[in-house]
Amino acid sequence: MSATEKRTVKCPTCGLPVTWEASSRWRPFCSERCRLIDLGEWFDEEHRIPMPTDVVPDGFDPER
Repeated sequence: MSATEKRTVKCPTCGLPVTWEASSRWRPFCSERCRLIDLGEWFDEEHRIPMPTDVVPDGFDPER
């Protein structure tokens, strides 16, 4: 990629192209609205980071 080409990514919420540069205030989102929609989905637990099922957290006792 040359210095004059600008990298673009798709907004994770609506799919519109977003220029990846410091002046893109809401990157990777196209707007504050799309950013807040995504944040709300995390709060509603529609998005999750998967945890391996074979890992038992320290101090967890299933008998309690």
